[in-house]
Amino acid sequence: MDTIALFGGSFDPPHIGHEAIVKALSEFKDIDKVIIVPTFLNPFKSKFYALSSLRMKWLKEIFSENENVEISDYEVIQEKQVPTIKTVKHFLKSYKKIYLVIGADNLASLHMWNRYDELKTLVTFVIAPRDNIEISKEFLTLDVYEKVSSTKVREDMQISKLPKKCAKEIYNFYKENHCKTE
Repeated sequence: MDTIALFGGSFDPPHIGHEAIVKALSEFKDIDKVIIVPTFLNPFKSKFYALSSLRMKWLKEIFSENENVEISDYEVIQEKQVPTIKTVKHFLKSYKKIYLVIGADNLASLHMWNRYDELKTLVTFVIAPRDNIEISKEFLTLDVYEKVSSTKVREDMQISKLPKKCAKEIYNFYKENHCKTE
């Protein structure tokens, strides 16, 4: 196993769009494993709604039957914001090639990511389409078209947008804790 797809994010909450991305990545012939890396705290956010330990638990449950999917606690155990470049360098110690999965909504600010010029030499970006954002031909694009985001899920909690394996638990957590975007 030499090639991985790193799929990082807040997953606050995890939703069916995340499942669709992992499914699409599994169709890439040269990707040996998908490693999902939930953040402790997204570098572009000031807070989280569900504790990282809870998001880790949900992700492990959601992807428990996918043998080529690993849920990494690398960023969570650091208990702080971790720049993507640091995570990539950590995984390059064990793998030769990394596909880095990001949502199209990140493209506009990609140049502002910590050490972006170095990062783009270390990974191949794979973009998940979002909100009809145009994606440059320089990037690989996933064939995923779920119109869902964690923010939208928190604002309009629909159980149908949550992964079946733990939909009720996720739904109840966000409803009971009034986790709406400010």
